[in-house]
Amino acid sequence: MKPIADDLKRKARAEGFDAVGICSPASIPNARSRLAEFLKLKRHGTMNWMERRFEWRSSPSSLWPEARSVVMVAQSYAPKFDPFEILKQPDKGAISAYAQNRDYHDLVKKRLKRVGRWLLDQAEGAEIKVFVDTAPVMEKPLAAAAGIGWQGKHTNLLSRRLGNWFFLGAIFTTIELPFDESERDRCGSCRRCLDICPTNAFPAPYQLDARRCISYLTIEHKGMVEESLRPLLGNRIYGCDDCLAICPWNKFAAAARECRYHAGRPPNAPELAEIVRLDEAGFRNKFRGSPIKRTGRSRIVRNALYAIANSGIRELASAASPLRADPDPVVSDAARWAIARLDDRKRGTASGRSEIRGRRD
Repeated sequence: MKPIADDLKRKARAEGFDAVGICSPASIPNARSRLAEFLKLKRHGTMNWMERRFEWRSSPSSLWPEARSVVMVAQSYAPKFDPFEILKQPDKGAISAYAQNRDYHDLVKKRLKRVGRWLLDQAEGAEIKVFVDTAPVMEKPLAAAAGIGWQGKHTNLLSRRLGNWFFLGAIFTTIELPFDESERDRCGSCRRCLDICPTNAFPAPYQLDARRCISYLTIEHKGMVEESLRPLLGNRIYGCDDCLAICPWNKFAAAARECRYHAGRPPNAPELAEIVRLDEAGFRNKFRGSPIKRTGRSRIVRNALYAIANSGIRELASAASPLRADPDPVVSDAARWAIARLDDRKRGTASGRSEIRGRRD
């Protein structure tokens, strides 16, 4: 099957993928125990779907017993801008680089399906299943087993060629393909990703507590954010790139070829005052085609209100004030907290400084 594997990799690269590797569905035997420990410690927060799909998530063979090979692909979204610069503009909302424009789920899946259809044409009676982020698949361990990279101390996947700015996708297939060698850990003694985290979300190297992770808090978490963590969000309203952006391996990563992942240069940083004034229709219109739309209006407005509170810009209180009567209690709570915090700052009695951070050297 080696000729098919070689041709498959050429096809994947022709479709725009920057890396491709193949592994066995049984190549991540430690995934089950690691996931079980993560869930036992409640580090998944409110992401209860991780528990409901534990069996499938912890074992690719349980997800689809007929699968004989897993094809993993990576596509770069390396930004053309410095992700730390926006953190110095407190009147604007910082959006993670991957969400600057088009929804990657759609773009990656369309290309991956074309690769999958090509693969089916090569082997009569073969079957495939295509996954991009939305299924119970442990993509990072599988991609590491397939030789695309290794999981760094920040738990994200790293590549010598791509840094850590890339999306992953998977094709499970009944075709038996030759497997690639896994990549070894190359983090060494570096711990920049751990030290830069604004909320200390890493209890130890290679461990993440999602309950303290800004990406989780601003995207996945639906309720009120714990008050002690709110100042640490700075002006981040959708995700956080700090642990990714600080990684030294990014010096080898070229800017993404897929222009639709970017809104251009400088990054698409909306005014906080504009965000908090959005109603449901306005939110859907502004973020049409963006992964941000999946989060919903209330969460983005909540995050923008926290950012207003952290900005120290008293003039933004007028934008937050009407939301004290918002029908969503999470939003109204955020508005009241923002105004109170700005009032405290005006009187010089704020309990702490905003934690909007720039690059650490």
